[in-house]
Formats: sequence, C-alpha cells, structure tokens
Amino acid sequence: MPPRLRHGFRVEYDDLAWPKTILFGQVEADAKMAGKRAPRNVKSERVFGQGQKRPKTFRAGLYARVSTHDQKTLPMQYRAMREYAARRGWTIVMQIKEVGSGAAQREAREKLLEAARRREIDGVLVWRLDRWGRSVTDLLATLQELEHLGVGFVSLTEALDLTTPAGRAMAGLLAVFAEFEREILQERVRAGLAHARQNGKRLGRPVTAGLQAGQVRALYRTGLSKSEIARRLQIGRTSVRRILQERI
Repeated sequence: MPPRLRHGFRVEYDDLAWPKTILFGQVEADAKMAGKRAPRNVKSERVFGQGQKRPKTFRAGLYARVSTHDQKTLPMQYRAMREYAARRGWTIVMQIKEVGSGAAQREAREKLLEAARRREIDGVLVWRLDRWGRSVTDLLATLQELEHLGVGFVSLTEALDLTTPAGRAMAGLLAVFAEFEREILQERVRAGLAHARQNGKRLGRPVTAGLQAGQVRALYRTGLSKSEIARRLQIGRTSVRRILQERI
C-alpha cells in the first residue's frame, strides 16, 4: 500500500495492512531540500540576532590660548594635546587658537562651545585650566554646561578628566572653590561700601539731570517737547518726565 500521512507521521504498511515503519519528521520531499541549505562556513555579521555595531569615534576639539606678548607656548600646547589624543584613539575635528590676555571675552572659545551645543564634538581638550577659564566661577559654569551636553573635558596639566568618575569628583571640588570665591568677593564689596559711607562719600550714580531741573522746566514752558528738551540738555527723556512730574 502507498505510504499515508497521519498527524505529521509517515506510516508504511506491509501486505497485512499493519504498520511496518513509522518515521517522524518531514516527508521525503522535504529531505531533498536539506541539500540546498547554505554552506556552513559562511560567516554572519549578526550576533544573537542583531547586527554588530561599529565603535563610535570620539571626536575631540582642541583649545589653545596664549597671551598677546607671549605666543611661544602655542606649539608646545598643540603638541601635548595631539599626543594625548593619539594615545586615547581620539579623532581631532577642531583646533581653536585664541590670542589674548586678562579676563577679556574669549570669542574663539565660544565657537568651541557652539560646536559642543550642536553635538559636533564629544570632548574638549586643553593644556591647562587657566587657558580655558577666566575665573573659578567661569570655569565651573562652562564645565557644568559641557557636562549637561554630554561632552567630556580634559586638562592635561592638572590631569583633570571629566570622562572618568575621578574627574567628575574633582569638578565637585571646583564647585566648592567657586562658591568660596563668590563669598570672598561679596564680602570685599560690602566692606568697601561701608568704608566709603564712613568717609562721607556719596554712593551710586552721580546726579546730572537733577542739576538741570530749572532749565528743563523753563524749556518746557516755552512749548518744547520732552524729547527736544532731552536732546538739547543731553539727558534722558525719562529724567525729563520725572522732573516735570515733581512738585516744586
């Protein structure tokens, strides 16, 4: 009798209609398809059903600053930062140079911060902390912004690396020093104001428009507008309106 398929079995009967062989699995036609499977030596790029992700390249931005009269350290700063980036396997995508001194506004540094805000860099590399920050308060504010953006910060001289837990702990100490600096400045300002009052000095803006109150009223009685009076006397229009509203 021909083989019959019952409930996923293949049953072969002998002449007495008793089952002679019971085969579990696929039928013979399916067995023929096994030879058409892909060769076993083909390597797959998938791991546990997912494609392998290539490691992300760390993009670094270098920042170097020198004073106007002394630019000899610039090559040294760049060389040290490039060697460090090479050891870490970082890719340098920006190199910012700034020439200036003192606490002036650092426009070139702002360009690097703008690149960090646009997620164009993954880390900032400087030679020394005083090259980056104008003060402890300014340094802390910029470091907190970089941390909020997820951008690392490394200073070579101080071995400060905010990409590591130890570096982030050091940033916490900087916050303490920044608060200490603010308190010292406030105390100095209060002491200076108290000393000036004791010596009889007048504090605040000098009186300018009040000395010309008579002229303001005289010109206003002639029919001039408040804007014209302010232009002639070179004082603010708000001062003119305040003088005219005062009772004599």
